[in-house]
Amino acid sequence: MSATPQKNRASRRVLTAAAGLATVGALVAAMPAGAQEHPGKGNGKGHGNHGQGPTVDVQLLSFNDLHGNLEPPAGSAGEVQEKQANGSVLPVKAGGVEYLASSLRTARQGHPYSITAAGGDMVGASPLLSGLFHDEPTIEALNKIDLDVTSVGNHEFDEGATELGRLQNGGCHPVEGCYEKGKKFQGADFPYLAANVTNEKSGKPILKPYTVWKKNGVKIGFIGVTLEGTPNIVTANGVKGLKFHDEIETINKYAKELDRQGVKSIVALIHEGGAPASSSYNYDCDSNGPGDGISGPITDIAKGITPKVDALVTGHTHQAYVCTVPDPAGNPRLVTSASSFGKLYTETTLTYDRRTKDIVRTSVKSAGVKNPKSANHVVSRDQAKANDMTALIARWNALAAPISNRPQGYITADINGRGSTAYEKPLGDLIADAQLEGLAPADKGGAVVAFMNPGGIRADLVHKASGAEGDGVVTYGESFTVQPFTNMMNVVDLTGAQLVAALQQQVSGSNEASPKILQISRGLTYTLDMTKSGADRVVADTIRLNGEAIDPAKTYRVAMNEFLAGGGDGFAALGQGTNKLVGASDLDLFNAYLAANSTAAAPLAPPAADRITVIQ
Repeated sequence: MSATPQKNRASRRVLTAAAGLATVGALVAAMPAGAQEHPGKGNGKGHGNHGQGPTVDVQLLSFNDLHGNLEPPAGSAGEVQEKQANGSVLPVKAGGVEYLASSLRTARQGHPYSITAAGGDMVGASPLLSGLFHDEPTIEALNKIDLDVTSVGNHEFDEGATELGRLQNGGCHPVEGCYEKGKKFQGADFPYLAANVTNEKSGKPILKPYTVWKKNGVKIGFIGVTLEGTPNIVTANGVKGLKFHDEIETINKYAKELDRQGVKSIVALIHEGGAPASSSYNYDCDSNGPGDGISGPITDIAKGITPKVDALVTGHTHQAYVCTVPDPAGNPRLVTSASSFGKLYTETTLTYDRRTKDIVRTSVKSAGVKNPKSANHVVSRDQAKANDMTALIARWNALAAPISNRPQGYITADINGRGSTAYEKPLGDLIADAQLEGLAPADKGGAVVAFMNPGGIRADLVHKASGAEGDGVVTYGESFTVQPFTNMMNVVDLTGAQLVAALQQQVSGSNEASPKILQISRGLTYTLDMTKSGADRVVADTIRLNGEAIDPAKTYRVAMNEFLAGGGDGFAALGQGTNKLVGASDLDLFNAYLAANSTAAAPLAPPAADRITVIQ
């Protein structure tokens, strides 16, 4: 998901790769194009169409955008929307690896041919329990869950390619060392696929471009890519020395290579997604005809990927959908996504033809069932927890507790951020106010306004206690979960004209199809007219700062995180700032604001979120 990328805390070092990897330059380890096959795990006892007949049903379980959420996400960020039989929609609590592990293990029963795959962003922008330890706890959990393969996502690059290589290959952190005495981090026992990410100097992929799952003669290839636009949503340090290539061209290239090797069944894992017409996970995406129920980048990508690819597992947008989008030959092809944070998983049945070695795809519906058939399932919190995940969480929580449990401030009610669907989020206002208050003093930068990108808000502030701290207490762990990147703040000079241009870039250019509405500090107000198109959606003559119209020729001191100050998320105007002063981190300013503006006797109330007037 587009977000404030994590500051690259790790010092760079040359990766040492596993067998079959060759060192490329002094940056990353590259994978030879011919990736190794790996055997299927084979779960449960077989029944049904699983034997040595002409076809075999292969179960594909998939999820995406876990973001290190080992514990159940709090508040509305831990809910999925479920459409009821009467047409109403109800929120359902979901997620947490204790339940995800149970769901996947239960689903595998009776399916000897079962593969578990993911669509990227397994780590990065993680809650403190994982983020404090550079996501080693999440990789350990995914190993235990028996993940077979994942693509990289943009957040896998938050700490740079060298750190990504360490997550794959193991070894203790180069700066912080080993976290548990006598234990060395083993790395992922599943392949991270990065087909469209190459070393700038060598031109070779930094990790495996693909892998082949095989069992009893059944072979299924997986190609993994992240969105080509990753450099636009990750700090420069995170993608230094790397080149990101077109998703369609890359997948088609490696699908052809797999086909030449006799691998005819292929699944693409793509960290790019779309937006379904409904927020309900069980919405019938094809109710109005194939492809009508989804929009966004993945639709064009799906239409361009070779028919050699049989299904697309996607992510990035944190949406839930199981849709049909025609391939270039006009045949139906599944495109799926399982929300985020481990709240859903997708179950797809791939019927493998032993004679053709390909997946049977047909548009014929029999009793409402498509082939391949697929559905999203809730990772319910009503089921039994997986004991090994409970133990893992307890072990890492014991290490994190001295930092995580420190009180930072007090609130009267939930302050929604990630869980808010509004353009202006109450938590966004709070964060922007914290940045302005911390950087307004002359010796701190002299800021008069602050901007926060919405994708950088990773959770809600929840009133209900997460542990023993008591209701209404905001702990360090909770504030870290909201802002896990520890980005340094910048204060820069921008002209009034550049300020207006930045506001217009929220809804135009690369952001026109999917607006990114900046969260703004108190004193800035304007009208957003979504009945118009492009830059005209920002009604220029309504923009006011402390009641005064913006003067195009005047210079304003503007606070923002280093990601926005670098022009990230399509905000080129914000990247034109001059006279830069580097301040404290965003998290430090947020915690300082909570401490200065709230007490147990006088907690903070949610902001009114009335700075942007929206016309729909």
